[in-house]
Amino acid sequence: MINSRLVQSVLGGLLVLTLGLNWYVRQPSLVPNIEFAPDMYRTPRFNTYEPNSNFADGMTLRLPVAGTIARGNKPFPYGPGFRDSSRAGRELVNPFSSSDASTLERGAVVYNRYCTLCHGVDGTGGGPVVDRGFPGPPSLLRPFTRRMPDGQIIHIITHGRSRMPSHAAQIPLDDRWKIVVHVRELQNNAVASPEAGE
Repeated sequence: MINSRLVQSVLGGLLVLTLGLNWYVRQPSLVPNIEFAPDMYRTPRFNTYEPNSNFADGMTLRLPVAGTIARGNKPFPYGPGFRDSSRAGRELVNPFSSSDASTLERGAVVYNRYCTLCHGVDGTGGGPVVDRGFPGPPSLLRPFTRRMPDGQIIHIITHGRSRMPSHAAQIPLDDRWKIVVHVRELQNNAVASPEAGE
């Protein structure tokens, strides 16, 4: 039979030891704790442009693997140039319609964010950059642009043309299509400017 006095003494001693350890652990320590895996706390790191001995070219910043497509970006199978621009005009069909209110709303938001600086709110080409001396773009309301297929406009937004830069990096493909819907609305709701030529 186990002696109950012995059990009580052992349990009392464990209680005192536990309280003592608890008090000791809570005291501010001048000596840092022991780290069992210091590499997990302080892994070697390299700044973006810092030399890196892990690679043959000594660079830390790596180019993406050939063919990499950024997450969320759909590939655009048409290269720059007039030949691919014409082909895009023949082959691409806008997946969005002006009958969808959310498409019209989003198209207006994206157009106002990225296009009005040059093309103006009404599409006539009188945006704020023109007021500051930048050559004005052609009106989006002119007959030439009205006859342009949606796919060709998408190609221009994607690759740029003349002084207009590519907006593929800033605007997802779906939003580019919605911009085209908005431009068509501008064309339908306005009279082409008389000075707009072919």
